[in-house]
Amino acid sequence: MIPIRYVEPVFRPPSEAESLILPVTDGCSWNKCTFCEMYTAPQKKFLARSEDEVLESIRLIGQSYGGEIRRVFLADGDALVLPTRRLIAILDAIRTHLPAVRRISSYCLPRNLRKKSQAEIDELAAAGLKMVYVGAESGDDQVLAAVDKGETFETTREALDKLGAAGITRSVMILNGLGGKALSMQHAENSARLANATQPEYLATLVVSFPQGEERFRAGFPGWEALDQHELFVEMERFLSGLELKRTVFRSDHASNWLVLKGTLGADRERLLQQVRQAIAAPEGARLRPAWARGL
Repeated sequence: MIPIRYVEPVFRPPSEAESLILPVTDGCSWNKCTFCEMYTAPQKKFLARSEDEVLESIRLIGQSYGGEIRRVFLADGDALVLPTRRLIAILDAIRTHLPAVRRISSYCLPRNLRKKSQAEIDELAAAGLKMVYVGAESGDDQVLAAVDKGETFETTREALDKLGAAGITRSVMILNGLGGKALSMQHAENSARLANATQPEYLATLVVSFPQGEERFRAGFPGWEALDQHELFVEMERFLSGLELKRTVFRSDHASNWLVLKGTLGADRERLLQQVRQAIAAPEGARLRPAWARGL
């Protein structure tokens, strides 16, 4: 049995499927984004785990699995909210007790890095933090304000630049459809502008969805109208058209996506645009089912 105390539900990026999930916080320190339901359950109220608990879990895991674990994901929503000293202690313990680990990663809110200097982020990278997942959601300030993201184009850009300067791999996520009908084009254009400004190593898109209903979201964004499938494709076409990336791995293959897109930008941009334009031009009767319904 893994000696870790988990508070359900536990979330991690799809690419961390084979990683050890190591909670260093519970919940999300911001937890105000109206589109996000991940940490709204009462038991997920934000709390930093005690340093002793985390370090003891690492030590015990090392006794049984020290030579087997290759990847560690620091959970929950924003591990990097912890003070740099505590993060360094955790990273050092992983290196000591789990010597086979080759990648340590976490989610990261841009706001987590505002009080961290470049020297601190460089120190985290040197101690073993290899990759972070940044939910930018949008590069448009009007959209970000409407969903209570607590960020702007500039705060997200600054965080991504700090991470990039430290050599930490950045995986950035944009929410297709987040701006609704009224803000769709500026959402696409400014999200592309954010990606161009920061050149992340990975870029992904998901379609905004509300499994628990839209009431919380609409309370702060009352004029929001959902995009239909055709409009989502048009938004994606505008987003891709605006990208000027050099070597970014692009994925739009989440279960929420209607059209699966994979490639490297900019090498594959024209191919991806052709796929999207074919979907836009398809007759209504030929509309796609979402990826989850097609077993993708």
